[in-house]
Amino acid sequence: MPETITLWDGRSIPRLGMGCWPIGGKQMGGGISFAYAGVEDGQSLRALEVADEMGAKLYDTASAYGFGHSEKLLGQVFGERDDIVVVTKFGFRGDYETREGLPVDLSAAGIAQSIEESRRNLRRDRLDMVLLHIGDLPLDEARVAFDTLDILMQQGRLASYGWCTDDLSRIGGVVDRPGFESVEIGLNLFQPNAELVRRTAEMGLTALIRSPLAMGLLGGHYQDGQRTAPGDVRRENLDWVPFFADGKAHPDYAARLAAVRDLLCVEGRSIAQGALGWVLAQGNHILPIPGFKTEAQVRDNLGALEKGLLPPAVMAEIEAVLDAEAESA
Repeated sequence: MPETITLWDGRSIPRLGMGCWPIGGKQMGGGISFAYAGVEDGQSLRALEVADEMGAKLYDTASAYGFGHSEKLLGQVFGERDDIVVVTKFGFRGDYETREGLPVDLSAAGIAQSIEESRRNLRRDRLDMVLLHIGDLPLDEARVAFDTLDILMQQGRLASYGWCTDDLSRIGGVVDRPGFESVEIGLNLFQPNAELVRRTAEMGLTALIRSPLAMGLLGGHYQDGQRTAPGDVRRENLDWVPFFADGKAHPDYAARLAAVRDLLCVEGRSIAQGALGWVLAQGNHILPIPGFKTEAQVRDNLGALEKGLLPPAVMAEIEAVLDAEAESA
């Protein structure tokens, strides 16, 4: 039986969502591309329809993804449907027409404007979950931002909120707020983040998992020196994109994947399904949100729900292999 999770609002949904950053398209800032290349709206809309047909219920987006374009696509497909959970984020912003970034505005008016734009883009009167997108924002500034969200919650514009951050001290500083229900954290078999996983479970938070496929590397698409297309964020050599170098799989991570590839593919799994099965096995409060651009990727990713968690013996063997790889590096 496919894995399910009970959300902050009591709804039970499949324990795998859809990450909608890639379908946002062009997104620039300071001459740097923060987008995935090779995106086409018709393809994105079909992929969303397939995800719906296959039973996906949670879709993760942000005001920054294409500076509203990802949200607009979700709004076009799902609108006010109450069986669909949409998570969006605020903090980073830009001009939709030029797709260029703008300065951050976390004033009460700036946050309210961002929430209004997301409601309009998503065609939703009330947003299910809103996350603060700036992971390293000082705690005192985050608290002020959440004060504004509390007011917007009282007005019925959003149902709950959280933070996209891997910093436990920041999470611990706001977790007691009544509206704070979820965090979005990085986790994949290259970056296990065990303490973060343990502590968020203890805090009773739903942990949305970004980069469960290491930005596509654990999808098996970038072996043998294949390079991402021009304009792709994975060509930018950003310090928070460690899995790629100049658009190619980083040799260290490619070697680790090669070492565990057959283990991930146990019982007929694809590489992506094995990698997602590893993430799902980390805790019942975890909900991976792998990104996608195509119908084929949607089908592959959601197939992980039927395959289920990786067997414990395989998990242990993967850990031993990766430990050995780390020691020999």
